[in-house]
Amino acid sequence: MNPIASINYVRLVLLGMWLGAAIYFSAIVAPSAFAVLRSYQSFNAGEVAGAIVNRNLAVINLSGFVLGIALFITGLVKFRKVALPAFMIEMISVTALSLATGIGNWIIASKLRALRLTLQAPIDQLTVTDPRRISFDKLHAYSVKALSVAMIAALLGLVMIALRARRDAK
Repeated sequence: MNPIASINYVRLVLLGMWLGAAIYFSAIVAPSAFAVLRSYQSFNAGEVAGAIVNRNLAVINLSGFVLGIALFITGLVKFRKVALPAFMIEMISVTALSLATGIGNWIIASKLRALRLTLQAPIDQLTVTDPRRISFDKLHAYSVKALSVAMIAALLGLVMIALRARRDAK
């Protein structure tokens, strides 16, 4: 196998691992943390579950950001053999991965942390009409959307890198 094909296989594996971790986090870890901890009917179950989810989400976001940058840089290796539209889709996808995870981690999550610091009680204790709860819910929705964009970009990038790896292997 030539070195370029090897690089693309490594890129493919790393992106597939990140996407799998992001899907597992979204579909299993986050809902399970809230379900299990709330089943104990503790006063601050939502806060504890949120802390667990936030810590895991930070890892997903940071690794997605770094991976996107690494994929962009390594995608430039011998790009002249790749059709321009396919190359552009791949580069836009990995850039979107980095942007979405970076925004999720450094903008949205930091605003959520700052909002939590202003609260005297757990977020679950606020009424749904409380402006702070409304702000929290909006930021949470933005966080979910940012991760969703990152996962869609990763899936598209995965397909494009797989096609490139297949071409390079020939």
